[in-house]
Amino acid sequence: MQTHPAPFLVVNPKSYLYGASSLALAKTADAAAKRTGLTIYFTCPFSDIRLIRENTDAIVVTAQAMDSLQPGRGMGHLLPEALYDAGARAAFLNHAEHPMTIAELSKTITRAHEIGITTIACADSLAEGRAIAAFAPDILLCEPTDLIGTGRTADDSYTTSIVAEIRTINPAGIMIASGITTADDVYRVVHLGADGSGATSGILNAPDPAVRIAEMADAVLRGVSERRGSGEMI
Repeated sequence: MQTHPAPFLVVNPKSYLYGASSLALAKTADAAAKRTGLTIYFTCPFSDIRLIRENTDAIVVTAQAMDSLQPGRGMGHLLPEALYDAGARAAFLNHAEHPMTIAELSKTITRAHEIGITTIACADSLAEGRAIAAFAPDILLCEPTDLIGTGRTADDSYTTSIVAEIRTINPAGIMIASGITTADDVYRVVHLGADGSGATSGILNAPDPAVRIAEMADAVLRGVSERRGSGEMI
């Protein structure tokens, strides 16, 4: 059986936070990553990438988007080399709030692999997930767009069908995240077979976002541990 990628958590404040507030949350995620050893991806505005990279140690600083262009002409586009130089080591691609054409997505995944940026590619359905999996992203985020930010998660059959289908195409990391609000939500999707999860409002609207990040990190590890205990290779 193909060994799954390392488990992970994505802390995704989108554009709700920037500057000092973005850095403050990044430091709490960094503390959770150090304590647990879990891979934690932290997204931030492009202008904050260098600030956060220079003031954290363990998180993977993650760009919110990226383009496929080469150094040269391309005014206003997101040059992969510039993101890497600033400290980004991962990038979201094709998020529902920043969609890409399939052709551009494919080229951007290739460019990211060339320079060492981990790709988290988004799909809003199993059909789109099948197509994007063929491009070999490092992580495939499958989430029904209409559940984003609602606090309602997809049912268990959605997670199990996504995992079973995508594993046959590409053993990339599989992330299930739409509607994730609590640590129990995170535990459930990881226990069902996802390699990781993440949240925006579930973290930012928590009574204490630092505590919520810590709870979610522990939930990922608990879900993975129980799967390993059942004999599944992780």
